[in-house]
Amino acid sequence: MSQPTLLAVAHGSRNPAAADAVRALARQIRRLAPVLDVRVAFIGHAEPSLHSQLGATGRDAVVVPLLLSTGYHLTADIAGAANSAGARVAAPLGPDELLVTALQARLNQAGVPAGTPVVLAAAGSADPEATQDVREQAGLLAQVLGVPVVTAYATSAQPSVAGAVAELRQRTRGPVAVASYLLAPGHFQDQLAASGGDWVTAPLGGHPALAGLVIDRYRTARTARP
Repeated sequence: MSQPTLLAVAHGSRNPAAADAVRALARQIRRLAPVLDVRVAFIGHAEPSLHSQLGATGRDAVVVPLLLSTGYHLTADIAGAANSAGARVAAPLGPDELLVTALQARLNQAGVPAGTPVVLAAAGSADPEATQDVREQAGLLAQVLGVPVVTAYATSAQPSVAGAVAELRQRTRGPVAVASYLLAPGHFQDQLAASGGDWVTAPLGGHPALAGLVIDRYRTARTARP
C-alpha cells in the first residue's frame, strides 16, 4: 500500500529565491525519505498553488505547513483547504528542538562568538498563540546557548527587531546577534540586515534539520487517529 503524499506548503513570496529555498528543502526531504512522494505548494505569490496540488492528491495527502508557528495561514488558509479536500494537516514546524540545532548552526556559520546574546527574529503574527510559539522557541535556544534570547518581529508585532537589538545591547553592554527565525530569503530577511545587529544569520530553510523535522511532522500526522 502506497504512503500518502507529503505536501509541503509554504507561505509564498514574489522573491524567486524564496521558492527556490522551498524546493531545495523538498529535495533534502526526498534524499532522507526516498520512498515518499514529496510535493510543494504555496498559499500565494508562487506556483503551484495549494488548491491545485490538493486537487491532484485529494485525500491521499498529508499537508505539512512550512511555518515556524501557528497563525492565520495555518488555521484558516491551510486547514480550510485541506479540510475541504479531506487531507490531513500536520502541526507547524515550531517550536522544536531540531530548530535549535538549525539556529545554532546558523549562528556558528555567521561567526557569532559564544556568549553573545541573541534576538530571535520572526516574521510576526497577530495571533497570540503564534507569539507564544516563538517565545517557547526562544526559551529552548536560551537553554542550549546559556545566553539571553529575546524575541522580536519583522512585521507589526512588537517589539521590532531593531528595538529589541537596541534594548538588549543596552542591557548587556555588548554586541548582539540576530538569529533569523525565517525559512527563506525575501523582504523580511532583508529587514533583518538593517536591524543593527552585529551579526545576522541566514534563513533556516536549507539546513538538513529542517528536512528531518518535516518528515517527523508528516509521520506524526499520518499515524494520528482521525
